[in-house]
Amino acid sequence: MENLKEAMYYEKQPDGSTKCVLCPHNCMISPGRTGICGVRKNIGGVLYSLIYEKVSSIAFDPIEKKPLYKFHPGTFILSAGSVGCNFRCPFCQNYSIARAEPEKVETSAITSGQLVSKALSLMEQGNIGIAYTYNEPTIWYEYVYETARLAKEKGLVNVLVTNGFINPEPLENLLPYIDAMNIDLKGYSEGFYRDVVKGRLESVKNTIRLAAGKCHVEVTTLVIPGLNDSPEEMEEMAKWLASVSPDIPLHLSRFFPRYMMQDRPMTPIKTLSELENIASRYLNNVYMGNV
Repeated sequence: MENLKEAMYYEKQPDGSTKCVLCPHNCMISPGRTGICGVRKNIGGVLYSLIYEKVSSIAFDPIEKKPLYKFHPGTFILSAGSVGCNFRCPFCQNYSIARAEPEKVETSAITSGQLVSKALSLMEQGNIGIAYTYNEPTIWYEYVYETARLAKEKGLVNVLVTNGFINPEPLENLLPYIDAMNIDLKGYSEGFYRDVVKGRLESVKNTIRLAAGKCHVEVTTLVIPGLNDSPEEMEEMAKWLASVSPDIPLHLSRFFPRYMMQDRPMTPIKTLSELENIASRYLNNVYMGNV
Protein backbone atom coordinates (compact mmCIF):
# COMPACT_ATOMS: atom_id res chain seq x y z
CA MET A 1 0.00 0.00 0.00
CA GLU A 2 2.62 2.45 -1.17
CA ASN A 3 1.89 6.15 -0.51
CA LEU A 4 -1.10 5.29 1.66
CA LYS A 5 -1.45 6.69 5.15
CA GLU A 6 -3.95 5.54 7.74
CA ALA A 7 -6.41 8.35 8.14
CA MET A 8 -6.96 10.36 11.26
CA TYR A 9 -10.51 10.93 12.49
CA TYR A 10 -12.50 7.83 11.63
CA GLU A 11 -14.39 5.13 13.50
CA LYS A 12 -14.31 1.44 12.67
CA GLN A 13 -17.73 -0.23 12.45
CA PRO A 14 -18.64 -3.84 13.35
CA ASP A 15 -19.59 -4.65 9.75
CA GLY A 16 -16.19 -3.60 8.36
CA SER A 17 -17.32 -0.16 7.21
CA THR A 18 -15.69 3.01 8.50
CA LYS A 19 -17.26 6.28 9.58
CA CYS A 20 -15.10 9.22 8.58
CA VAL A 21 -15.52 12.09 11.05
CA LEU A 22 -13.06 14.54 9.49
CA CYS A 23 -15.75 16.71 7.90
CA PRO A 24 -19.48 17.20 8.55
CA HIS A 25 -20.46 14.75 5.80
CA ASN A 26 -19.50 12.03 8.33
CA CYS A 27 -19.38 9.50 5.49
CA MET A 28 -20.12 5.86 6.25
CA ILE A 29 -17.72 4.08 3.89
CA SER A 30 -18.01 0.43 2.87
CA PRO A 31 -14.87 -1.65 2.18
CA GLY A 32 -13.37 -0.74 -1.19
CA ARG A 33 -15.21 2.59 -1.37
CA THR A 34 -14.22 6.21 -0.76
CA GLY A 35 -16.05 9.02 0.95
CA ILE A 36 -17.54 12.02 -0.85
CA CYS A 37 -14.09 13.60 -1.10
CA GLY A 38 -12.84 10.66 -3.18
CA VAL A 39 -9.48 10.51 -1.39
CA ARG A 40 -10.22 8.63 1.86
CA LYS A 41 -10.73 4.93 1.17
CA ASN A 42 -11.80 1.96 3.27
CA ILE A 43 -9.32 -0.86 2.66
CA GLY A 44 -10.03 -3.94 4.74
CA GLY A 45 -11.89 -2.01 7.41
CA VAL A 46 -9.16 0.63 7.79
CA LEU A 47 -9.54 4.13 6.39
CA TYR A 48 -6.58 5.42 4.38
CA SER A 49 -5.66 8.71 2.74
CA LEU A 50 -4.96 8.19 -0.95
CA ILE A 51 -3.18 11.55 -1.30
CA TYR A 52 -0.65 11.50 1.52
CA GLU A 53 2.61 13.07 0.26
CA LYS A 54 1.04 13.56 -3.20
CA VAL A 55 1.44 17.11 -4.54
CA SER A 56 -0.34 18.04 -7.76
CA SER A 57 0.51 21.75 -7.83
CA ILE A 58 3.24 23.90 -6.36
CA ALA A 59 4.00 27.60 -6.91
CA PHE A 60 5.67 30.60 -5.31
CA ASP A 61 2.96 33.25 -4.96
CA PRO A 62 2.48 36.73 -3.56
CA ILE A 63 0.55 36.41 -0.29
CA GLU A 64 -2.12 38.69 -1.78
CA LYS A 65 -2.97 35.96 -4.32
CA LYS A 66 -4.38 33.64 -1.62
CA PRO A 67 -6.07 36.20 -1.16
CA LEU A 68 -4.71 37.58 2.11
CA TYR A 69 -4.48 41.37 2.15
CA LYS A 70 -3.96 41.99 5.86
CA PHE A 71 -1.45 39.24 6.62
CA HIS A 72 2.21 40.09 5.93
CA PRO A 73 1.42 42.16 2.81
CA GLY A 74 4.20 42.34 0.23
CA THR A 75 5.62 38.93 1.07
CA PHE A 76 5.55 35.62 -0.80
CA ILE A 77 4.49 32.13 0.17
CA LEU A 78 5.18 28.64 -1.16
CA SER A 79 1.82 27.22 -2.23
CA ALA A 80 1.06 23.52 -2.57
CA GLY A 81 -2.02 21.43 -3.30
CA SER A 82 -3.05 17.84 -3.88
CA VAL A 83 -6.25 16.24 -5.27
CA GLY A 84 -9.91 16.16 -4.29
CA CYS A 85 -12.60 18.14 -2.48
CA ASN A 86 -15.51 17.46 -0.16
CA PHE A 87 -17.78 19.93 -2.00
CA ARG A 88 -19.38 19.61 -5.44
CA CYS A 89 -19.33 23.21 -6.67
CA PRO A 90 -20.46 23.32 -10.33
CA PHE A 91 -18.45 26.55 -10.70
CA CYS A 92 -15.17 25.06 -9.40
CA GLN A 93 -12.15 27.01 -10.60
CA ASN A 94 -9.68 24.16 -9.99
CA TYR A 95 -11.91 21.29 -11.10
CA SER A 96 -9.08 19.52 -12.95
CA ILE A 97 -7.60 18.57 -9.57
CA ALA A 98 -10.44 19.20 -7.10
CA ARG A 99 -12.98 17.04 -8.92
CA ALA A 100 -10.60 14.39 -10.22
CA GLU A 101 -9.82 10.88 -9.02
CA PRO A 102 -6.37 10.70 -7.36
CA GLU A 103 -5.03 8.08 -9.76
CA LYS A 104 -5.95 10.23 -12.77
CA VAL A 105 -3.97 13.30 -11.71
CA GLU A 106 -0.22 13.58 -12.18
CA THR A 107 1.36 14.15 -8.79
CA SER A 108 4.84 14.31 -7.30
CA ALA A 109 5.85 12.48 -4.13
CA ILE A 110 7.02 15.16 -1.70
CA THR A 111 7.50 14.44 2.00
CA SER A 112 6.70 16.99 4.69
CA GLY A 113 10.41 17.45 5.27
CA GLN A 114 11.08 18.10 1.60
CA LEU A 115 8.31 20.69 1.35
CA VAL A 116 9.51 22.48 4.46
CA SER A 117 13.09 22.42 3.16
CA LYS A 118 11.90 23.96 -0.11
CA ALA A 119 10.08 26.69 1.82
CA LEU A 120 13.17 27.43 3.89
CA SER A 121 15.32 27.69 0.76
CA LEU A 122 13.03 30.45 -0.55
CA MET A 123 13.18 32.67 2.53
CA GLU A 124 15.85 34.90 1.01
CA GLN A 125 13.39 35.59 -1.83
CA GLY A 126 10.73 36.80 0.58
CA ASN A 127 9.04 33.52 1.47
CA ILE A 128 7.31 33.43 4.86
CA GLY A 129 5.98 29.88 4.86
CA ILE A 130 3.62 27.38 3.23
CA ALA A 131 0.07 27.77 1.94
CA TYR A 132 -2.07 24.65 1.56
CA THR A 133 -4.37 25.48 -1.32
CA TYR A 134 -5.58 24.75 -4.90
CA ASN A 135 -7.69 21.74 -3.93
CA GLU A 136 -9.39 21.45 -0.51
CA PRO A 137 -6.55 21.17 2.01
CA THR A 138 -8.63 19.89 4.93
CA ILE A 139 -9.15 16.52 3.18
CA TRP A 140 -5.32 16.37 2.86
CA TYR A 141 -5.41 16.48 6.62
CA GLU A 142 -2.71 13.99 7.62
CA TYR A 143 -0.11 15.61 5.36
CA VAL A 144 -1.11 19.17 6.20
CA TYR A 145 -1.05 18.43 9.93
CA GLU A 146 2.43 16.87 9.81
CA THR A 147 3.84 19.51 7.49
CA ALA A 148 2.37 22.43 9.43
CA ARG A 149 3.83 21.15 12.70
CA LEU A 150 7.28 20.81 11.12
CA ALA A 151 7.04 24.19 9.40
CA LYS A 152 6.09 25.86 12.68
CA GLU A 153 9.12 24.29 14.39
CA LYS A 154 11.31 25.83 11.67
CA GLY A 155 9.86 29.32 12.12
CA LEU A 156 7.65 29.30 9.01
CA VAL A 157 4.01 30.38 8.89
CA ASN A 158 1.19 28.13 7.70
CA VAL A 159 -1.80 29.28 5.65
CA LEU A 160 -4.96 27.34 4.79
CA VAL A 161 -7.09 28.33 1.81
CA THR A 162 -10.21 26.32 2.50
CA ASN A 163 -13.95 25.88 2.09
CA GLY A 164 -14.18 25.61 5.87
CA PHE A 165 -16.10 22.32 5.83
CA ILE A 166 -14.35 20.47 8.64
CA ASN A 167 -15.52 19.12 11.97
CA PRO A 168 -14.59 21.08 15.13
CA GLU A 169 -12.25 18.50 16.70
CA PRO A 170 -9.83 18.11 13.77
CA LEU A 171 -9.97 21.87 13.20
CA GLU A 172 -9.07 22.64 16.79
CA ASN A 173 -6.26 20.07 16.64
CA LEU A 174 -4.79 21.80 13.56
CA LEU A 175 -5.31 25.45 14.54
CA PRO A 176 -2.29 25.75 16.88
CA TYR A 177 -0.07 25.36 13.80
CA ILE A 178 -2.06 27.63 11.46
CA ASP A 179 -1.26 31.34 11.27
CA ALA A 180 -3.83 32.48 8.71
CA MET A 181 -6.82 31.16 6.81
CA ASN A 182 -8.78 32.35 3.82
CA ILE A 183 -12.18 30.70 4.14
CA ASP A 184 -14.70 30.55 1.32
CA LEU A 185 -18.14 31.65 2.44
CA LYS A 186 -19.83 30.59 -0.77
CA GLY A 187 -23.23 32.09 -0.01
CA TYR A 188 -25.43 32.89 2.92
CA SER A 189 -28.34 30.51 2.65
CA GLU A 190 -28.67 26.87 3.63
CA GLY A 191 -30.45 26.29 0.33
CA PHE A 192 -27.44 27.43 -1.67
CA TYR A 193 -25.10 25.22 0.33
CA ARG A 194 -27.44 22.22 0.20
CA ASP A 195 -28.44 22.39 -3.46
CA VAL A 196 -25.43 23.96 -5.18
CA VAL A 197 -22.24 23.00 -3.33
CA LYS A 198 -23.58 20.02 -1.34
CA GLY A 199 -22.53 21.24 2.08
CA ARG A 200 -23.93 23.08 5.09
CA LEU A 201 -23.69 26.77 5.84
CA GLU A 202 -23.74 26.40 9.62
CA SER A 203 -20.67 24.15 9.55
CA VAL A 204 -18.70 26.76 7.60
CA LYS A 205 -19.86 29.53 9.92
CA ASN A 206 -18.67 27.46 12.85
CA THR A 207 -15.23 27.13 11.24
CA ILE A 208 -15.04 30.90 10.77
CA ARG A 209 -16.01 31.49 14.40
CA LEU A 210 -13.47 28.99 15.73
CA ALA A 211 -10.64 30.09 13.45
CA ALA A 212 -11.14 33.81 14.01
CA GLY A 213 -10.43 33.29 17.69
CA LYS A 214 -7.15 31.48 17.02
CA CYS A 215 -5.53 32.92 13.86
CA HIS A 216 -5.82 35.59 11.19
CA VAL A 217 -8.93 35.03 9.05
CA GLU A 218 -10.05 36.52 5.75
CA VAL A 219 -13.18 35.46 3.86
CA THR A 220 -13.86 35.13 0.14
CA THR A 221 -17.24 35.01 -1.62
CA LEU A 222 -17.53 34.25 -5.34
CA VAL A 223 -20.55 36.29 -6.45
CA ILE A 224 -22.62 34.28 -8.94
CA PRO A 225 -25.45 36.00 -10.85
CA GLY A 226 -28.84 34.71 -9.81
CA LEU A 227 -27.53 32.42 -7.09
CA ASN A 228 -25.94 34.38 -4.24
CA ASP A 229 -25.90 37.99 -5.44
CA SER A 230 -28.95 39.51 -3.73
CA PRO A 231 -28.43 42.66 -1.65
CA GLU A 232 -30.43 41.08 1.18
CA GLU A 233 -28.15 38.04 1.35
CA MET A 234 -25.02 40.18 1.30
CA GLU A 235 -26.36 42.35 4.09
CA GLU A 236 -27.09 39.32 6.27
CA MET A 237 -23.66 37.85 5.52
CA ALA A 238 -21.86 41.09 6.35
CA LYS A 239 -23.85 41.54 9.56
CA TRP A 240 -22.96 38.06 10.69
CA LEU A 241 -19.25 38.43 9.85
CA ALA A 242 -19.21 41.73 11.74
CA SER A 243 -20.69 39.95 14.78
CA VAL A 244 -17.60 37.72 14.73
CA SER A 245 -15.31 40.69 14.04
CA PRO A 246 -15.84 43.80 11.88
CA ASP A 247 -12.13 43.62 11.05
CA ILE A 248 -12.41 40.34 9.10
CA PRO A 249 -11.51 41.24 5.49
CA LEU A 250 -14.11 40.16 2.91
CA HIS A 251 -13.07 39.54 -0.70
CA LEU A 252 -15.85 39.65 -3.31
CA SER A 253 -14.75 37.75 -6.40
CA ARG A 254 -16.20 37.98 -9.88
CA PHE A 255 -17.71 34.85 -11.40
CA PHE A 256 -16.57 33.77 -14.86
CA PRO A 257 -18.32 30.94 -16.76
CA ARG A 258 -16.46 27.66 -16.31
CA TYR A 259 -16.74 23.96 -15.54
CA MET A 260 -20.47 23.08 -15.29
CA MET A 261 -21.65 26.70 -15.33
CA GLN A 262 -20.67 27.71 -18.84
CA ASP A 263 -24.09 29.15 -19.60
CA ARG A 264 -24.26 31.63 -16.71
CA PRO A 265 -23.03 35.21 -17.39
CA MET A 266 -20.05 36.72 -15.64
CA THR A 267 -20.81 38.92 -12.67
CA PRO A 268 -21.49 42.55 -13.66
CA ILE A 269 -19.01 44.92 -12.07
CA LYS A 270 -21.97 47.06 -11.04
CA THR A 271 -23.30 44.18 -8.95
CA LEU A 272 -19.95 43.70 -7.23
CA SER A 273 -19.74 47.41 -6.51
CA GLU A 274 -23.24 47.49 -5.03
CA LEU A 275 -22.52 44.49 -2.82
CA GLU A 276 -19.21 46.00 -1.75
CA ASN A 277 -21.06 49.13 -0.62
CA ILE A 278 -23.55 47.06 1.37
CA ALA A 279 -20.88 44.95 3.06
CA SER A 280 -18.84 48.05 3.87
CA ARG A 281 -21.62 49.30 6.12
CA TYR A 282 -20.71 46.53 8.55
CA LEU A 283 -17.14 45.48 7.75
CA ASN A 284 -14.00 47.60 7.80
CA ASN A 285 -12.18 45.88 4.93
CA VAL A 286 -14.11 44.86 1.82
CA TYR A 287 -12.36 44.23 -1.51
CA MET A 288 -13.44 43.59 -5.08
CA GLY A 289 -11.26 41.07 -6.88
CA ASN A 290 -10.90 39.63 -10.40
CA VAL A 291 -12.51 42.61 -12.11
